[in-house]
Amino acid sequence: MYKNDMQVQPTTNEDGISNLANAIILQAVKDYRSALKALKKYPYSVEGNKVKSNVERFFRSKWYSELTTIDGNMLIKELRDEV
Repeated sequence: MYKNDMQVQPTTNEDGISNLANAIILQAVKDYRSALKALKKYPYSVEGNKVKSNVERFFRSKWYSELTTIDGNMLIKELRDEV
């Protein structure tokens, strides 16, 4: 396949699925970090607590465990320690 004189490598469906799973988890990590940092300044923030709870629920969900082999509870602990 050629596009603008550059060779474009076709990706497999597995690559796309893996990239999507990684992007979902990465966004959840970013959201969680952001919520934890906000809660450090404003511990009673409704929005911060809501995001924190939702992401923790995701990290402990069956869907999360289907996306990765990384233990969700361990990830929560590591992120809390980091922030």
